[in-house]
Amino acid sequence: MPHLPDVVLWSIPAFVLLTAVELVSYRLRPAEESGAAGYAVKDAATSVGMGLGSLAFDALWKIPIVAVYAGIYELTPLRVPVLWWTLPLMLLAQDFFYYWSHRGHHVVRILWACHVVHHSSRKFNFTTALRQPWTSLTVWPFYVPMIALGVHPAAVAFCSSANLVYQFWVHTERVGRLPRPFEYVLNTPSHHRVHHASQGGYLDRNFGGILIVWDRLFGSFVPEEERPVYGLTKNIDTYNPLRVATHEYAAIARDLRAARGWRERAGRVFRGPGWQPTPLSATGDETSAGGGTSAGDVPPAGAQAPGSRAAAPERVA
Repeated sequence: MPHLPDVVLWSIPAFVLLTAVELVSYRLRPAEESGAAGYAVKDAATSVGMGLGSLAFDALWKIPIVAVYAGIYELTPLRVPVLWWTLPLMLLAQDFFYYWSHRGHHVVRILWACHVVHHSSRKFNFTTALRQPWTSLTVWPFYVPMIALGVHPAAVAFCSSANLVYQFWVHTERVGRLPRPFEYVLNTPSHHRVHHASQGGYLDRNFGGILIVWDRLFGSFVPEEERPVYGLTKNIDTYNPLRVATHEYAAIARDLRAARGWRERAGRVFRGPGWQPTPLSATGDETSAGGGTSAGDVPPAGAQAPGSRAAAPERVA
């Protein structure tokens, strides 16, 4: 088993320092002067609480995930050694699969129910990076290909942690655009502000973790132009960590109880967060087949699923 450092643990002092610097910056130049979303005490406390809770729940989910990964690793004849030149390749592969995991968690509602937690703040600062879900059990399948190709589960965990640590610093409005080469290749605060915005043209864009080139390659990139408005298309208006963690699951349960049939139930779970069934005609038949593609499922005018970010035809495929 490779012995790799716990990069999240080692990064905690940097997280605290950067957050303190950002707070001081808002003292010196208040958010109202710059137009930034700034800080709110209750919002920041909720984000920190969600982060602490995620540590406990992640430790719980780790038990079955490690068991599955270990089983796959033992079954595959392939082995990728952890060396100075293989580690960057592992980081690249993990970032690629992270892109698809992140994108999937935006366009499949049951996965979005996990990830919506991270988008539920109407602020955008370093504490927002700590607002993590408590149900991350939905993430592990996306990294199975790495394990099957012979990457040790501990190496996958290290790469995932490194990716998470990198993304901390992109959750800020205090950093503008970087020089063009960096903006072209890397995920930056400018790109990630777009990702957290709730405007139609910004919805479901810029999924990259460390690299933004995946978005450029797969058609999900949008540059920052107008000032982002953060949060959900329908905000949840609560600072209760339990409700923040579970509100979309509760909404899915309500929709399933009200569903007219199994096709609608499947749509409520596996289609886009804003998907709505096609209205019935006067004869009781569906007037058309379905409600659009899974990522572009748009509800009828004025209709919106609680906590949804699906409200515009610009949603990616």
